[in-house]
Amino acid sequence: MTSAEPAAAKGKGKPLTPRERARTQTIADIIRLGREHLAVHGAAALSLRAVARDLGVVSSAVYRYVENRDELLTLLLIDAYNQLGDDVDEAVNAEAHDDFAAQFRALARAVRTWAIREPASYSLLFGSPVPGYQAPGERTTVPGTRVIVRLVGILDAAYRAGALNAAVSPAVVVPEGLAADLAAIRGEMNLAAPDATLARGVLVWTSVFGAISFEVFGQYGRDTFAARDELFDHQLSVLQGVVGLQG
Repeated sequence: MTSAEPAAAKGKGKPLTPRERARTQTIADIIRLGREHLAVHGAAALSLRAVARDLGVVSSAVYRYVENRDELLTLLLIDAYNQLGDDVDEAVNAEAHDDFAAQFRALARAVRTWAIREPASYSLLFGSPVPGYQAPGERTTVPGTRVIVRLVGILDAAYRAGALNAAVSPAVVVPEGLAADLAAIRGEMNLAAPDATLARGVLVWTSVFGAISFEVFGQYGRDTFAARDELFDHQLSVLQGVVGLQG
């Protein structure tokens, strides 16, 4: 844990001291301003000095909370991943526990809604890498995999419940190398779904985010599709068929 981690995490549930509360609030303000600068200037132009200026302090004061630009980017990544994960969890949890198709659609729509609302943060997470920056996996992997873990959980729960229609998609032979990768994923995540289902799940995962990225980054062109909601819902219906989700 670095010096820029929220004091609440250090307290492990204990009441924070006034100094810890002030530190937590300052870091929250830095992240908020960082998001605003991200939206205006982009990740590559992010500047701690500019954030300090808007915070109303000298730059040396900010460095007591955030060591450098890379640390600020890491905090923004974690914040964005958790915002997205929270929105997805709220949407999925609102659906019936045994309606896996509805859960899948809720997850995908929540990602799209967040991405359209927060295009700069979405770009930070899923757009072009920031030159010279490498995200620390020990801090970003868990928040960064929340959505895919939830998606895989939906598909695996549907398989366990017998709610996947295997006849919807033709059987495919999974190559030996890919099967080894899928076996490792299955063991790591304690999944029951077979190789074919997991492979289709990967296709569904990349297709959902690909469709969202095309929309957020303007890859369809400005005038190609006016009915964007209908297009996305149609794409979700096709992807449900790919993986065999009924409903």
